[in-house]
Amino acid sequence: MLRNGMFLADRYEILEQIGTGGMSDVYKAKCHKLNRFVAIKVLKNEFSQDKTFVTKFRAEAQSAAGLTHPNIVSVYDVGDEDGIYYIVMELVEGITLKKYIEKRGKVPYKEAVSIAIQVAKGMEAAHSHHIVHRDIKPQNIIISKDGKVKVTDFGIAKAASSSTINSAAMGSVHYISPEQARGGYSDERTDIYSLGITLFEMITGTVPFDGDSSVSVAVRHIQDEIPVPSTVTEDVPISIDKIILKCVQKKTERRYQSATELISDLKKSLVMPESDFVKMMPAYTNTSNERNLTTDMVGFDNYDDDDDEDIDDNLQHSSDDDDYYDNDLFDDEEDDDNYDEDDDEELDIPLKKHKKADKKVDYDDDDIGDENNEKLDKVFKWIGVGIVSLIAVITVIVLVRLFAGNSSTAKENNTTQQIDNTQSTTDNVKDKDKVVVPNVVGKTEEEAKQMLNDVGLGYKPVKQASTTVPEGVVISQGTVKGTKVAKNTTITLSISTGQSVSSVPNVVGSDQIDASEVLEAAGFKVSVRTANSDTVEAGKVISQSPNGLTEANPGTTVVITVSIGKAEAKTATVPNVLGKSESEARQALDAAGLQVEVSYNPNVEAFRGVFAQSITAGETVEIGKVIIISIGTGAEQTTAPTQPSTDAPQPTTPPQTTPADTSTTPPADNTPAAPDNNAAGAVTN
Repeated sequence: MLRNGMFLADRYEILEQIGTGGMSDVYKAKCHKLNRFVAIKVLKNEFSQDKTFVTKFRAEAQSAAGLTHPNIVSVYDVGDEDGIYYIVMELVEGITLKKYIEKRGKVPYKEAVSIAIQVAKGMEAAHSHHIVHRDIKPQNIIISKDGKVKVTDFGIAKAASSSTINSAAMGSVHYISPEQARGGYSDERTDIYSLGITLFEMITGTVPFDGDSSVSVAVRHIQDEIPVPSTVTEDVPISIDKIILKCVQKKTERRYQSATELISDLKKSLVMPESDFVKMMPAYTNTSNERNLTTDMVGFDNYDDDDDEDIDDNLQHSSDDDDYYDNDLFDDEEDDDNYDEDDDEELDIPLKKHKKADKKVDYDDDDIGDENNEKLDKVFKWIGVGIVSLIAVITVIVLVRLFAGNSSTAKENNTTQQIDNTQSTTDNVKDKDKVVVPNVVGKTEEEAKQMLNDVGLGYKPVKQASTTVPEGVVISQGTVKGTKVAKNTTITLSISTGQSVSSVPNVVGSDQIDASEVLEAAGFKVSVRTANSDTVEAGKVISQSPNGLTEANPGTTVVITVSIGKAEAKTATVPNVLGKSESEARQALDAAGLQVEVSYNPNVEAFRGVFAQSITAGETVEIGKVIIISIGTGAEQTTAPTQPSTDAPQPTTPPQTTPADTSTTPPADNTPAAPDNNAAGAVTN
């Protein structure tokens, strides 16, 4: 464990420990070279001793350092010092998806899909560089304070798959793919399986498989089908059901083949959630190239006649073969004496060659007939062998089809019983050992628990928000009332948590389109306003209301203010207001779009009105520019002049001092002399 204040590589100052995992500890640090905060993942001592693991660990970390994507936590540096092996990564302020799910109970499907899309985009970028994560799970997904979703530890999990790593260090097996559990080959589709399990947990609030040990959970990933999400929790549309089920197929070829395909279907589900557009590959067996006309998932049989043709064309000629054997060769038997050169080509090629060698030979009809009969006998012999073989093949096919059909029916019935964790503890449970599931919908959690316990059943609560069902009341039950199940079966119950609230994503600084998509995916309505900004780029969000990461009910309108760039500067020409009265000067400046400030000077004797202005008449200035005008109060002005109009700035209160010579009067012709801009009290540029 590192101490606060110590340095790594003379540049990373350890500030505090912010997390710990199976094989590493995570610290917040400051990079003094680039003056930024970073996260440093430090290998635990027991793994640092394994040189093979360390070499592999560093190689994978260096590979991941080449990934640059908004949905991937960036790797900045890899190093070691005094036996301490570490990776320097981007510091993301936020919480893990695991903690977010624990806090929310479960995530509304639109918000869950939005998160899954961002995770899949990060996977898509990594897969394009042939980097497979191998440990996609909510603990490795971070939701930042600004609403961005980032995946961490890309490329590092491959090193952790070394035989030196124990099960505790490998982390939870709740998200492991069947091929990983078997120790088989992992590729991009492994990440897709794990993301499907993660999406299941977001939607339902629980993982599909749980057990007393890691081994038991891993075995269930290999053998069992996950429950259909809509049977575990309500309000899950069919498109989400099928997307998750396709992600978690046991065979990799039946899953989404790329993150790009998955992203496409996830986006469609936001637009048409109740549309059945997900294409599930039909299941089939390879025995005698025979079709199996069932799908792996109960209730989702998507194959059609066209699919049959694509799956197996090898059997489509079984009837055509019969027609083949009923055509020319059998006709030759009836027309034995009427053969021609075409018959020779099919039945007697040596004869044809002989005819070409000597076209003048006169064949005896009896000899020809005997030869043809002999050759026809050989043909019929082989035809007989072919027919017997064909009958044997058809018999095998029919038997295999009947066996496969019975197996499929048994599998379907067994799978149906397994959904919602209602499978019997044994296939041989007698009816007398079964109990009837009571109806507990509408009961409180305690009442439902007691009713189930009274008949020998357990229960598993799944929290779910509801606008109609009071808090603590059962919304639905996983196993329908009246169903007979074995004693000690666990019944999944959806318990209301009351009115749902969601965290408003922070979209400040995002593009308008991206911000709208994120907010709508989280279940909020969007209202857009525009404003000028000198600092925010046009098209980016300046502010939002309610603010990001605050709690609000789904359907709340979030107002986002979008920048339209800097305001265009408008100009005006300064008018000449010298010699005008204060009111006349104000009117002229207001009309030009300029602001006015007044400076009164009672010491300018024998003159009343504007005798100076701060900017010379005729100059071009920006609209709203402040023009200061100097006013002489004159001999007759003994009190402050009339207050200016309220449309202009209030003038400074003039001094109340009376001029020394109050008898001075303006010139006889009442025409003021030309003002002198350099006179006392004038304000110049």
